[in-house]
Amino acid sequence: MKSLHRAWIVAAVAFVAIIGAAGFRATPGVMITPLEDEFGWTRGTISLAVSVNLMLYGLCAPFAAALMDRFGMRRVVACALLLVATGSGLTVFMTASWQLIALWGVLVGLGTGSMALVFAATLTDRWFVRHRGLVTGVLTAGGATGQLIFLPVLAHLAEMQGWRWASVTVAGAALAVVPLVWFLLRDTPEEIGLTALGATEPVVRTPAKGAAARAVRVLRDAARTRHFWYLAVGFAICGASTNGLVGTHFIPAAHDHGMPETTAASLLAVIGVFDIAGTVFSGWLSDRVDPRLLLAVYYALRGLSLLVLPQLFAATAEPSMLVFIVFYGLDWVATVPPTVALCRRIFGADGAVVFGWVFASHQVGAAVVATVAGVTRDHLGNYDLAWYGAGVLCLLAALMSSRIVTRVRDRGEAAILVG
Repeated sequence: MKSLHRAWIVAAVAFVAIIGAAGFRATPGVMITPLEDEFGWTRGTISLAVSVNLMLYGLCAPFAAALMDRFGMRRVVACALLLVATGSGLTVFMTASWQLIALWGVLVGLGTGSMALVFAATLTDRWFVRHRGLVTGVLTAGGATGQLIFLPVLAHLAEMQGWRWASVTVAGAALAVVPLVWFLLRDTPEEIGLTALGATEPVVRTPAKGAAARAVRVLRDAARTRHFWYLAVGFAICGASTNGLVGTHFIPAAHDHGMPETTAASLLAVIGVFDIAGTVFSGWLSDRVDPRLLLAVYYALRGLSLLVLPQLFAATAEPSMLVFIVFYGLDWVATVPPTVALCRRIFGADGAVVFGWVFASHQVGAAVVATVAGVTRDHLGNYDLAWYGAGVLCLLAALMSSRIVTRVRDRGEAAILVG
């Protein structure tokens, strides 16, 4: 019997690590109303902490990719999980809104941003040649799996025991993953005398010096092409319409219409169920279909669904809302595998770092809309304008994605990078 390639074990550990980090990422929507009730903070103030978290989550990504090249994935990811645990655990002692921003925003933002989706891109670049798109989809789905696992639990804890129990639970989950990462994750297959899955010969890698300088240099070079900006702006809209709006405000928006928070959290968790299927399938498609076409279709369908969402809210989960949840779940982060594939195809060996910057734009978009939507709710009394605006932006992202042109200098190398 042919033995299991070590790449699958490494991918499994990475999947678990991403789930652990995703636990705290699932918490904002659950905690907005309890924090508002206990401290009297406005949704705009609480959303500001979420925005700082999302911003750092994205801005750390390109530097994390370069740090993983310099110090290795294992060290960077283990330290990232410790930061997540520290930030989430200390929130139980906070008494002022600036502490929420410092802990929930800064510490957890730095921790989650130091692994995030760039971790998946880096790992698949090093460990996989065959099945690369599929594995990217599976690892991306890890975030949704964390949402699926944690959201109902956190909502129940926040409602029955208080939001502090939710924070402690997330801290414990992140800590529990650290030993797995440290003892089972390896930085490259060559480190243990193997080659990447599907590779014919080992790759000699020299640790990069000046991680920050490399990240900035890659951004400078990539920013000279309009296709980078198509990817970056499109992904910023992706973040605005997912993490920034739906991920942060769906639960309080549903609660505004009389829906219990536990019910709304369960609906958001169902998005996670279908996101797993949609993202894995998108990864499989990215190995076979033009990723530009995939992105254009995903953004267009998402935009249309957001334009009808305001009419679907009710005190109970009506069939029309369930249809939206299933549809939106399939499209939630299905954009990631084709975006990673395009970064590899256009930018070659710098593709992972470029994706880090593209992902940074994703989180900048999410951060801006998280605050804007909260302020909109404070002033208008509802989220309708936010839903409609996000829908229109998604249609714009579809148009930009269709205009991306891929250019590859070495087509032989491109076949490996994309495959």
